[in-house]
Order: sequence, then C-alpha cells, then structure tokens
Amino acid sequence: MSPSVALASPIVHGVAAILNPQPAAAPQRAIFSDFAIANRVAVITGGHRGLGLEMALALAEAGAVVYCLDLPSAPDSEWLAVKKHIDSLPPLETPQTQEEPAKSRLEYLSADVTDQTGTWDIVQQIVDKEGRVDICVAAAGIVIDGDCLEYPADNFQKVMNVNVNGVLFAAQAVGRQMARLGIAGSIILIASMSGSVTNKGHRYVSYGASKSAVLQMGRSMACELGPMKIRVNTISPGYMVTKMSGAYLDKFPHLAQSWSDQNPLGRLGRPDELRGVVTWLASDASSFCTGSDIIVDGGHTAW
Repeated sequence: MSPSVALASPIVHGVAAILNPQPAAAPQRAIFSDFAIANRVAVITGGHRGLGLEMALALAEAGAVVYCLDLPSAPDSEWLAVKKHIDSLPPLETPQTQEEPAKSRLEYLSADVTDQTGTWDIVQQIVDKEGRVDICVAAAGIVIDGDCLEYPADNFQKVMNVNVNGVLFAAQAVGRQMARLGIAGSIILIASMSGSVTNKGHRYVSYGASKSAVLQMGRSMACELGPMKIRVNTISPGYMVTKMSGAYLDKFPHLAQSWSDQNPLGRLGRPDELRGVVTWLASDASSFCTGSDIIVDGGHTAW
C-alpha cells in the first residue's frame, strides 16, 4: 500500500501491526480481543426469549452489559436462569488499557417497541445510568399468516407495526444516543431470509414484506450514519427451532422435515448458531462492515 493512502482508522491488529509493532508491545493473540466487547452497553429488543435471549447471552458472555427490552412486565424463569448464569461468571480479563476486569450483567426492562417516544425514553434512562450505549440489536418481531387476498388490514398493520416500526424506533433510540455521545457503535437489525425469498408453502405476505423493509432500512441507515462511524447491518436467520417455532411444529410435525429438506445442510438451525455472527457484528472484528445482510439459513437461499 502506498504511504500516501490514508487509512480511515488506525491499524490495531493483524499483519500490519506485527510488521510495525508498538514500542515495548508484548506479543498477543489479538484475534480474541477483536471480538471482545468488555464493558460495552447493549440494548436488545425482544430479549426476553427465543433468538433475542440467545443473542443477549452471547453478548453478555463476551463482556457486555446487556439490557433486554420486551413486553412482559417481569421476566420468566428461563430468562432468570440465563441471568443467574451470567451473574456466576468470573470477571472477564480486559486489555491493560482498562483499569479493571469487566463484569457482565443482564438486565430486564418492560417496553413496547411500537411506542416511539417510550422506547426513546427507556434508552435515555439506560444511558443516564450507564453513561453510554454501544450496541443495539432490534430483534422484536411477530408472525401472523393468512391468505394474501383476504388478509385483514388489522393483522397487516400489527405485523408492520412491530416488525418495521418497532425496529426503526429501537434503532433510533440507540442511534440518537450514539450520535449525541460520539460513540462509534453497532446497530444490528434482525431481518429474515423471508425478506429475500418467499417461504414455500406458507402465507407470509405481511411477514415477508416487513422483513424486506428491514433489509432496506438497514442499508439506508448504514449510509446515513456511516459518517458518524455508526455501523448498521442486518442478520437474516432461516428456519430455526425456538419455543415459538417449536409450538408451530407441534401442530404441523411434517413441516420439520419439509423445512430441513429446503436447505443444503438438511436440518433446522439452532438459536445458538447466531451467537458468532451477532458477536462479530457487535465487536470491532467487523469494523469495516456496514450496510450488509448476513444470511444464516443453512444455505436455504443458495438454491
């Protein structure tokens, strides 16, 4: 690379860092610190259960203080079990530039993501307490199927209100604070493979439309917030076994094999298979990734 080429950010790790070491710098396995998010603050909507709780666990294990926002007035026993696990973890060792090891936390707040000002206010309260917010995962979403020619307006509005408006309001709530505080944060919107392809044999006109909107929302916000060093990406999961999808499969057991046959890996996904991608997007390991959609679908959309 020519010396005249200016880099957007300093070289921290990698080959260039090895070839141009800092004075008195001890060799280290830098790849692990690239993924660390110690002492950062994350907000996850839909974090009470399912994919949202799985991603909250991953970020907390990576060192973050994670606030789970969801509709129930209080968390259930499963969420509390995850919190107990996080509370039992030893402090996470942090770089020498930080004064003390990070102690992860999992917090719960009742919130309705379809309430724009209410969502903004809750995130403001989090920032007032923690002094910062670095990560947003907008995961709250619903599905209501139905015949596209007879689909009720009320149902369509419900799906769009949660899956589109709610995602925007969460991203706004966190992004406003990042911009105000000058934090180069990461906003992650949970879309779906249903935003890119149609679910064969299912009547998901509202769900697919809402997830397509999330994909475009992510690209638009990424371009607008890039100059502020705020990154925005989307994750598109495929068919995964959660409590909600499991209840559906209990009613229609033949779908488990049908869904599995529709991807090259020949199986359904597990919620924990989102842990790596959400941690990567939340961390500095993905510092040059914005405006992207990461598809985690077992190859469903590849053929």
